[in-house]
Amino acid sequence: MSQHERAESMRLVTDDGTVTLVEAMDESRNDEILAAVRDQLSRSVGDPSWLRAVDSGADYEWGRLYERLREADASQERIDAIRTLAERFERPYPSLTRVRVAVDPPIDFVPGQYVTLRAHGTPRAYSIANSPSEDELELCIRRVPGGRLTSELFVHSKSGDSVVVRGPNGEMVLDDPSEKDMVFLATSTGVAPFKSMIDYTFEQGWDTVDGDPRDIWLFLGCGWEDDLPYDAQFRAYDREYDHFHYVPTLSRERLLTEWDGETNYVQQVLLAYIESDAIADVELPSSLSAYRSARPRQDVDARIDPAESELYACGMSAMVRVLVRAGRAVGFEDAEMQYEGFG
Repeated sequence: MSQHERAESMRLVTDDGTVTLVEAMDESRNDEILAAVRDQLSRSVGDPSWLRAVDSGADYEWGRLYERLREADASQERIDAIRTLAERFERPYPSLTRVRVAVDPPIDFVPGQYVTLRAHGTPRAYSIANSPSEDELELCIRRVPGGRLTSELFVHSKSGDSVVVRGPNGEMVLDDPSEKDMVFLATSTGVAPFKSMIDYTFEQGWDTVDGDPRDIWLFLGCGWEDDLPYDAQFRAYDREYDHFHYVPTLSRERLLTEWDGETNYVQQVLLAYIESDAIADVELPSSLSAYRSARPRQDVDARIDPAESELYACGMSAMVRVLVRAGRAVGFEDAEMQYEGFG
């Protein structure tokens, strides 16, 4: 059966599971953040001691700092940069975690599907991030301030806790192996189902057809470098396989480090890696036209031909709509596009 037929035939089960791992994937970077704020203050008003002036002993009164900056005629760009750093400073830690759950007997699923996890009385749906060849389920979870289940999982859950798992669900699954290349577009934890798909593709040898390798692209957009789920695994694939191309893009990391990779939105970065001839005569929407001649920041010789590729997109629903519109605009066929949004 095809993966789509298998997904349709999967038996929906509700079973007890046991948490076997709760592990933070992001970092606490508060020392870096405060150093970056002092640097921004030095550039704007020459007085990094202003940060001490708004330290209440338990918190920073960021609003007072912004007022002082405006009174000192600091640029709005500088104030916005400090505001972005402050938001990261105030973010709860951890905010990104991997949770593994053992279910006996294991739940059958197709790469790309999701399960509903009930813990502490609250159900939430999460994509499965590992291959079905493994005995456990791995979930990649973003902490949502005020979110009932995610907060409980981060703050209280530990190995040995009991949960209820229901699934599998979902129709965004791999197409049968073909000569077409594969392009994955994701933001944040939207990469979880693609991690499952990519792992399975290499396990099954679906990355080659009749001895010819298929180019596999993963574009992953986040704010900060430690927000990239499974970054080390994707970089390992990139080193191991010449036909796997990992393109992370980070919108905020430059405020902290000398990040020299992509920084634009995923759909804008995508244009830089598409064959120029494929979009030479395409009328692009205004939101994309400025990126028609964009040059890749990564040293990748391969390029994407939308007419010869499958497209998969996942992330927050609003962003997925943008990604799908961009995919259509540059020539991906609707029949070769699969996508799923959440939130």
